[in-house]
Amino acid sequence: MTLTELRYIVAVAREKHFGRAAEACFVSQPTLSVAIKKLEEELDVKLFERGASEVSVTPLGEAIVRQAQSVLEQAASIKEIAKRGKDPLNGALRLGIIYTIGPYLLPELVKQVIGRTPQMPLMLQENFTVKLLDMLRTGELDCAIMAEPFPDTGLAIAPLYDEPFVVAVPSHHPLARRSSISADELKKETMLLLGTGHCFRDQVLEVCPEFARFSSDADGIRKSFEGSSLETIKHMVASGMGVTVVPQLSVPKDLPEHVRYVPFAPPVPSRRVVLAWRRSFTRYEAIAALRNAVYACRLEGVERLTA
Repeated sequence: MTLTELRYIVAVAREKHFGRAAEACFVSQPTLSVAIKKLEEELDVKLFERGASEVSVTPLGEAIVRQAQSVLEQAASIKEIAKRGKDPLNGALRLGIIYTIGPYLLPELVKQVIGRTPQMPLMLQENFTVKLLDMLRTGELDCAIMAEPFPDTGLAIAPLYDEPFVVAVPSHHPLARRSSISADELKKETMLLLGTGHCFRDQVLEVCPEFARFSSDADGIRKSFEGSSLETIKHMVASGMGVTVVPQLSVPKDLPEHVRYVPFAPPVPSRRVVLAWRRSFTRYEAIAALRNAVYACRLEGVERLTA
């Protein structure tokens, strides 16, 4: 067997589709299929069940795929050890980041990294938390910036900052004249939420659990609407469709005419943003350099964490 064949079976297990796996591996589907068939014949086992619309991993295949992931990670570590012996900061760092952090942290972070470690360019992947955790586990990412909580996957974690939430309301809304708003006061409002899959959606629902019911008849709660991104939702707020909750760093420095951002009354809800990486990742200096670059960013309104 070869490392290439192991990469193929890991890709198929992740994508659950031969075509998408081939695309992810930058090969043709016939090439990938032939290589996997060869590996199945060599091992004398069936790794995948081919369904009409989706590929599933057999029970024995799951164990083999897990071992393949471990082998690939160890093989990658050999190259990383060699790089680290020369210059741990030399070479790209594969960084994942969730959708509700990326647009607001990356412009400043990339500028800091270019200034501090130009020999360490960032290869960026923006995605959902669940997907980033999977990519960390399989070695497709070196590290990721996410918001807690997320499932315990045995990753090393360093806290970066605590970020408070604020309420975004239309400028003509009665709440726009307030100096602060309590979570209880949002119960009767039309809440605009991110779609399923965004961890920030779940965090907002923790602050305002009434909206989890999506009921137009429940005790003064009106129907909630969903948007694909925080920026889209802000436009919906500006047009008067409802109110929303956003993280502090997403508040624009030049405040728009049609939206007002009002702080929460104590206790102020917030999220903890962390940097996570595999414990087996050997470029410790690269992780430290990235953390220092984050700390050097102008993060207005958040509480920086260094422990």
